[in-house]
Amino acid sequence: MKKRKLISQQHPLLYFFAVWVRRMQRKAVWLFDDKKYSKVKSAEKLPFRIKKHQSVLLKKLGENNMQLQINKVTNLKIAAAQINSILIRPKETFSFCKLVGLPTVKKGYLPGMELSFGEARAGIGGGICQISNLIHWLVIHSPLTVSERYHHSFDPFPDDGRVLPFGSGATVFYNYRDYQFTNNTPYTFQINLWFTEKCLEGELRIDQELDFAYHVVEKEHQFLKIDNQFFRKNEIWREKFLKFQGGKILETELLTKNFARVTYTPVEYIEISADQNPAD
Repeated sequence: MKKRKLISQQHPLLYFFAVWVRRMQRKAVWLFDDKKYSKVKSAEKLPFRIKKHQSVLLKKLGENNMQLQINKVTNLKIAAAQINSILIRPKETFSFCKLVGLPTVKKGYLPGMELSFGEARAGIGGGICQISNLIHWLVIHSPLTVSERYHHSFDPFPDDGRVLPFGSGATVFYNYRDYQFTNNTPYTFQINLWFTEKCLEGELRIDQELDFAYHVVEKEHQFLKIDNQFFRKNEIWREKFLKFQGGKILETELLTKNFARVTYTPVEYIEISADQNPAD
């Protein structure tokens, strides 16, 4: 059965109008809310590292045009420069979209791969979600509080060297799908981003050493087949432990449950009926 297109797909002008309206609404929120957004940078690194991570720049993603991957590297470097060395001081909120702004050709952005309407396609600035994914992974290893986060509603590609758990990222689309977190601690944090030949790398630093840390794990991962469609589910859990007392666990919490449509055929899966409520 052919999937029915959304009205905005059938009438592109309606889509662009809807996007414009939502962007204006977000700008109004930025203008009138009482948040203090992070905007100060420091070339001097804060003394203590909380977490470091890296992600590969060029990946094999199905049969997609590799040129879009190459263009993505250019997009990443432009966007990363807007975030690198940013300080998140007490009571401040980090906003990805406020810092990076709208990706445009004038700023040097190129067509890269973006996920929209259930498919992968080219879009100006496509691929910069790789930065928000990395930052979110750093943040959930810290006491910072995620206040706004979105993730893709479908999984378009089989795992190819995946390191992080499925569903542990954060997608962005200027400006109404933002990634934000707030510093409700008495400490100052800093995000640093840089590039090697093959990877985007990043770290989260802090001005005082903490006596605790976090460990993030995936649980209950499964591929499911339901009424001839494939889905993927898992849970992301976090443990807070003492660093200097033998790793004593202080608390365990469920960060998120993921359930998403899969657009490829998994190697292994469990077939169930729709009335088994798989999202639970």
